[in-house]
Amino acid sequence: METSLPRVRGFAISARTFRSLATASAFMSLLVIVTGATVRLTASGLGCQHWPGCQSTQFLPEKGYHSIIEFTNRGIAGVTVLATLLAFVGSLLYAGAPRWLRWTAGVVFAGTFAQAPLGAITVHYHLNPWLVLSHFLLSMAVLPLAVLVALEAWQLRGDPVPALVRRASLVLGLAAVLMIVAGTLATAGGPHPGSSADVRRLDTFGSAVYWHVRATAVFGVSLALLLAWLWRSRSSHVRFGLGVVGVLVVQMVVGEVQYRTELPWWLVLIHVFLAASLWAATAAFVLSLWRPAPATRILR
Repeated sequence: METSLPRVRGFAISARTFRSLATASAFMSLLVIVTGATVRLTASGLGCQHWPGCQSTQFLPEKGYHSIIEFTNRGIAGVTVLATLLAFVGSLLYAGAPRWLRWTAGVVFAGTFAQAPLGAITVHYHLNPWLVLSHFLLSMAVLPLAVLVALEAWQLRGDPVPALVRRASLVLGLAAVLMIVAGTLATAGGPHPGSSADVRRLDTFGSAVYWHVRATAVFGVSLALLLAWLWRSRSSHVRFGLGVVGVLVVQMVVGEVQYRTELPWWLVLIHVFLAASLWAATAAFVLSLWRPAPATRILR
């Protein structure tokens, strides 16, 4: 990617412009997860049974909220692809971007673009639950990479911490991954199949909730231990950690309420939004521990 920089140096962009592009990419990567979850939870997954048009003979959706919700999600997905593309191109045009950042921005764009054919395949196979799972998990895998690009664009780093603390943060990250996978499997086996039509569901709700609760416990204990050390050391990383705590507490409250109220779709949607936000906040926290601030930083 570095070989392309001399050809476009005359079109170089400022650090401020690149920050805006990277922030938009991360925001849209989060938003598309929420709109995708809306499609599933409102049973709108087959509201448009063709791709890219809604129907074989009609590009735009007809009247009816299922098709409108599904097609709106496709539109937002298209905007997300554009946002990640602009962030990738911006990384090539920004002279201050290191090589690894350009590669990371490229992977974010590639992963987001891959959602289009994957979504078409998912619709073609009548919302096969494993394809739906992969569709969602790919978005969740792209999100922390988009966060990393945004963090570097803003040059957000913290104090150096011991290697033991950095390794402990990996436990927090792995617990977050297990929470996401278990929560996704619980949704796949829950009362929201994704479409008003008869589609296959997985018998995973009970076991997924079992592992989700335990992963949450590991996550909470790991986070508490990390915060205790950082607070005692008066580290600048505390602000990231407290943000994670805030999102976690709200998500746990919503999770308990939704479980006891038989999982109303709108409350599950709030839970999914909080889960994606928690994942992004955790990524920012863990990445900050692994990315100490250099001795000097120059903002253009």
